[in-house]
Amino acid sequence: MSIPASDRAARPAEATGSPRRRWAGLVFISVAVALIIVDSTIINVAIPSIVDDLAITSTQVQWVQESYTLVFAALLLVFGTLADRYGRRRILLLGVVVFAAASVLAAFSGSGDLLIGARLVQGVGGAMVLPTTLSLINATFRGRDRGIAFAIWGSTIGGMVAVGPLLGGWLTTYFSWRWAFGINVPLGIIIVIGVLTFVVESRDAGEPRRVDVVGAVLSVITSASLVFGLIEGRSYGWWLTNKAMVVGDWTWPFELSPIPFAFAITLVAGAAFVAWGLHRQRTGRTTLLAFSLFRIASFRNGNIAAMIVSLGEFGIILSLPLWLQNVLGYDALQTGFVLLALALGSFVASGLAGAFGNKVSPETIVRLGIVAEIIGVTGLGVVISKDATWLSVVPFLFVYGIGVGLATAQLTGVVLKDVPVEKSGQGSGTSSTARQIGSALGIAVLGTVLFTSVGASLDAKLADVPGIPAVAQSQIVDAVVDSAGAAIPALEARSPAIADAARDAFSEGTRYSAFAAAGFLVLGFLATLRLSGTAPHRVPREADAAPAGVGGSA
Repeated sequence: MSIPASDRAARPAEATGSPRRRWAGLVFISVAVALIIVDSTIINVAIPSIVDDLAITSTQVQWVQESYTLVFAALLLVFGTLADRYGRRRILLLGVVVFAAASVLAAFSGSGDLLIGARLVQGVGGAMVLPTTLSLINATFRGRDRGIAFAIWGSTIGGMVAVGPLLGGWLTTYFSWRWAFGINVPLGIIIVIGVLTFVVESRDAGEPRRVDVVGAVLSVITSASLVFGLIEGRSYGWWLTNKAMVVGDWTWPFELSPIPFAFAITLVAGAAFVAWGLHRQRTGRTTLLAFSLFRIASFRNGNIAAMIVSLGEFGIILSLPLWLQNVLGYDALQTGFVLLALALGSFVASGLAGAFGNKVSPETIVRLGIVAEIIGVTGLGVVISKDATWLSVVPFLFVYGIGVGLATAQLTGVVLKDVPVEKSGQGSGTSSTARQIGSALGIAVLGTVLFTSVGASLDAKLADVPGIPAVAQSQIVDAVVDSAGAAIPALEARSPAIADAARDAFSEGTRYSAFAAAGFLVLGFLATLRLSGTAPHRVPREADAAPAGVGGSA
């Protein structure tokens, strides 16, 4: 069976690249994914050192994470569309360069604000990289090879979630937290050389699509206002103002907190984004979000599940390193070794997925993965205490890693399995956006659960410690919360009783954060029940000549 000319144009990598070249290209595509995933996790173990060096607050700690994730999520759809139009390999290379340059800025940051600004630019580069890696794989591989390629891609993400903290711990302990960003420069150079050598350009063969600028602006406003409200609510007040917001010379003048206004903006901008997109679709113009793809059940339900699962998955990664270092007293490298259990579980999961991939449906593997995540995170919540050791934590991290490896790889394939290849840029961009929105919400929500719980618990515990004036009690609570726990070791010299209460309170906050993550994962599991089960894929003899997904319902 011959491939139509239009299909050859849409998939030059498949038509002109040899199998060896395609697999070699996948190696460097996976390294590109590893670069941005490592950077989203490597900073976790470095945060205590950054707090000490730059004197950032707990709110800035969340923003160091969120500034990257927020821009990442807001621009994925834009760059998915641009990649389809101007070339996926081209956008991938540009993203790697932007990401590496921003990493240099982060490494030389002299304040928390400068670091947050550098992370914003990193988010732009990361948003160029992730959707293009997915769409390149979707356009290059077919049949059984596509399943293997997606498994490698997904396992890379799962593994890097924990390898990042290990690498960051080593660099932070023996060099400086700044090298956690500096390492991105040589990796970026390797990726650029490898992609130029082995990855063939791929773009949409149809008529070039214009970028929906209005839709892009509305999506940025929606996500930014939502995350701002979730993170800053505990600072400015959820309803009434308890601290005035100051921007330059302007001060928030109302008794009502700015947070309700932020959430109102989220609702209005979100509704406008959907209405605008549907209007453009009815008039035959291109849209930022491929609304027609949501008619595909696997795409629609898979994205809902992915967003909820990501909310539970990545939120706990914020609190756990802080607890390990500030409560148990581990250094950054020891923390990285503890979190390595997660990576080992993910690698084991890749082997399990390969062994059962042709015998069990992808939807079933996804559900098994989420169940393993629920068991792992719930177990962490049970064993976390100020007297815990790494021996009690590692088994549950291993189980959690197995779940991440199973769910991440297979869920990607489920979401995109029926998406036409000419829509792969928008499809993968939407899928990645759903995950990143979930991750951003996870950091915002679970971070707020963590620090709010720590403050309330420590306030109650200090009331039982004799001889602490009310003013001093409030100052201690603020110091522990604002420093994200970094102030706990210093409290030991002042009063062992106060330090013990702080360690206990921070453990309680971490425990509540873990239980909240488990609750979101349960919701994610329930969402996967909407995925239609399919028999394990059997590849026909001419599968490579008749790519799956082409001609699928849209």
